Amino acid sequence: MYMTLTPLFIQNIGLPGILLIAVVVLVMFGRGKISNLMGEVGKGITAFKKGVSEGKEGLEESIDDAAEAAKDVTPKNKKDKK
Repeated sequence: MYMTLTPLFIQNIGLPGILLIAVVVLVMFGRGKISNLMGEVGKGITAFKKGVSEGKEGLEESIDDAAEAAKDVTPKNKKDKK
């Protein structure tokens, strides 16, 4: 038997409940604070994406540098046979 740990009031919230919660949050914090918060969230997401792309570029550069610096360690007598 499968049991969920989600409280019943969350399972049956529906659209009217979500709208009521949104109105209560809007009244408590005001439109200005919510818009400022969403702006900060957007800036954070942008900064995160920029950091991820810079990290990928740095990793690719270090891999390329390591590939260029790799030495050929094949013994000379094996190289001559090719």
